[in-house]
Amino acid sequence: MTGPSVTADPGCLPVRGDLAHIKLAGRYFVPHYAAPMPHAIKPGAVLRTVASDSDEAIMDLPEGETFNVLDIAGAWTWGQLGEDGPVGYVALDQLTASA
Repeated sequence: MTGPSVTADPGCLPVRGDLAHIKLAGRYFVPHYAAPMPHAIKPGAVLRTVASDSDEAIMDLPEGETFNVLDIAGAWTWGQLGEDGPVGYVALDQLTASA
């Protein structure tokens, strides 16, 4: 990579200070890149700005759609709705690992 690193708008692209989706390698410089782990969304799942039930909800997630998990920390996941949807945190118990 050459030149300065580009900053992504939070919630729009699956990139944060320490991690990014593998599809963004070469465009965004971060210490780690992750391959998505597809999960099915359970009824009542909510996408949030931070990993907390008491924090701002971005949206209610559509049941049965795919949430691409890029990071799991404790009871929370971080990732993206589908391939181009919003990015944020979802409680792990609101998802089911896809085969």
